[in-house]
Amino acid sequence: MDAKNLIAFRVAQEMKDGDVVNLGIGLPTLVPDYLPEDVHITLQSENGFLGLGPLNGKTLPNLVNAGGKPCGMVPGTAFFDSAMSFCIIRGGHVDVTVLGGLQVDQEGNLANWMVPGKMIPGMGGAMDLVTGAKNVIVAMEHATKEGGAKILKRCTLPLTAAKKVSAIITELAVFRFIDGKLVLTETAPGVTLDDIRARTEAEFVVSPECCEMETPREVQPV
Repeated sequence: MDAKNLIAFRVAQEMKDGDVVNLGIGLPTLVPDYLPEDVHITLQSENGFLGLGPLNGKTLPNLVNAGGKPCGMVPGTAFFDSAMSFCIIRGGHVDVTVLGGLQVDQEGNLANWMVPGKMIPGMGGAMDLVTGAKNVIVAMEHATKEGGAKILKRCTLPLTAAKKVSAIITELAVFRFIDGKLVLTETAPGVTLDDIRARTEAEFVVSPECCEMETPREVQPV
C-alpha cells in the first residue's frame, strides 16, 4: 500500500457512524474506500448535494463533485443550490472535513490553496470548510517531494485559515491539537520518534499514551 492509501485508511478510522463529511479533492477522496463496515457517513459536496456516492457503471450527465469530476449518488440524495450548501457548511452542520495540505504549523494554521508561480482558480470552499466544520483533519504526506518539512513552526504560504486544524494524519504519524499544542499521538509501524523529529520542523509534545498507528495488516513497517 502506498503512502496516500495508507493515510486514507487511517483517516477513515476517525469517522463515526452518521457523520456528515466533506472530502477535499485528491487524497481525501480515497477515504470512503476504507471505512469500517459498521460506519456509514453522508458525503456533502460544496456544489450542492448531500449523498455523494461512488460511480457505479455509466456516468450520469451533469453530475459532478466539487472538483468537477463525474460522481455517483446514494439513495436519498438531496440536491440544493450553492447558498444552501454553504449555509450547511457555515452553520456548523458538517461534522468532519478532510483536506489536503501544503503546510500546517504548530499553531494549527493551514495553507493549502496557493502554490507560488502556479495558476489557480481561487480558494474555493476550503476557507468555509476549515472555519465551519466541527472537526478539521489534514491528510497529507509528511514531507515535500524534495524532502522538505510540511509541518512547520510557521506557515510561509498564504493561509487558508488560522488555528482551525484538529488533527494531521500522515504516512508516518498522527498529530492532534490539544489545548493549543501540537501533540504526537501515534507513529506508523517501524517509525521512531527520531524519524519524526528529523522530518518535522514544528515543535511538538509526545503524548504519554502515544501508540502505534492502526494500519492494514498487509502494510510493512515504513
